[in-house]
Amino acid sequence: MTCSASLDCSGAAGAELAEQFRVIAEIGGDIAFSIDCAGSGLRYVSPAIEQLLGYSPSEIAAQLGDPGSALAALCAGMPERILRLRGGDRSRLRVVRETELRGAHGYLVPVEIISALLCDAAGEPVTLVGQVRDLSPRRQREAERKRFASMLNHEFRTPLSTIDGAVQRLEATGQDADEPTRQRYRKIAVATDRLIAMLDDYLSPDRMAEIGGERKPTSVAPRELLDEAAAQVRAAGRVASVEVGELPDSLRCEPDGMRLALKILVDNAIAFSPAATPILLRGRLAASGIELAVRDHGAGVPLEEQGRIFEKFFRGGNADSLPGSGLGLYMARAIVEVHGGVLNLVSPAPGGAEFRIWLPLAGAGKTPGRPAPASEPLLQSAGDAPAATGRHK
Repeated sequence: MTCSASLDCSGAAGAELAEQFRVIAEIGGDIAFSIDCAGSGLRYVSPAIEQLLGYSPSEIAAQLGDPGSALAALCAGMPERILRLRGGDRSRLRVVRETELRGAHGYLVPVEIISALLCDAAGEPVTLVGQVRDLSPRRQREAERKRFASMLNHEFRTPLSTIDGAVQRLEATGQDADEPTRQRYRKIAVATDRLIAMLDDYLSPDRMAEIGGERKPTSVAPRELLDEAAAQVRAAGRVASVEVGELPDSLRCEPDGMRLALKILVDNAIAFSPAATPILLRGRLAASGIELAVRDHGAGVPLEEQGRIFEKFFRGGNADSLPGSGLGLYMARAIVEVHGGVLNLVSPAPGGAEFRIWLPLAGAGKTPGRPAPASEPLLQSAGDAPAATGRHK
């Protein structure tokens, strides 16, 4: 049971490697198994399988060859995987899938099965090895998160609905109120609508139903992110300019998170630049990673506020007449940092503001950030990558 093509599965070396595999697989509490590719016979399965499913190793061995048995999922698709490997297709050499196994007690047990084909010196698959992980604790945590989010949604939505109803009544009955008062009513209504929209976006039942559902993509094309941001700019009736240099076909990230970060930056650019000016979106390789930038041609960020714009709840002096909570740039920076990246503010000449997201590429080490051109100085720089600094919203 070896994963090296240069070692034989038989003999002392093979036995030693098999024992090492078993120990490594089981040390974290997972269940290890090994199945012979030639006859689909069970070579080994951890005794802990009985605690999980109620079947002894011998009972599992007896059922494994039966396609209709509850345990056939352990080696499901193995013949097809072997054929593809022999044809030169290595895409199914390692497979991760989630399924449910029916235990001896009659209940379905959610599990994750991670399996890999191991080959001999001639490249012929000889053994299917894998791990079985009990997903019940994870599913329980997901259910608890859903219940908690549902509770928060209800507890926040009830007072917000009360506020919304009250301000609507004030607006309807306050025709004789002076203009400043009516503007305050409108501000309250807009802020309430924004908070209700945030509940719908992040704590709605539909959003919670997505948790634990179909696994979401873990990568996205950087060009796709820029194109979507450009569509957002154009939907607001503004002109979008897109400049794309060399970019990878795929970026490993949480796509929805990166879309939200860019949406915040685009919203910011739209809000704080004249309607007749274009918004520039740019992507390129930079410092062992990629750089995605959003630039506007507005008044820029006042020098005295540049160090605070990423702080939670901070709002610049030019944002008093605009809706917002001071969380936008804070959230965008947090999203980028979770991905191992940084978010910079640049003050380009002759004016405006440019926000640059730097994200590492998988397998590339960080290198010192390159200094920006003299006409576009970074407000800060430090360490191994472009530095984060502290706009408006």
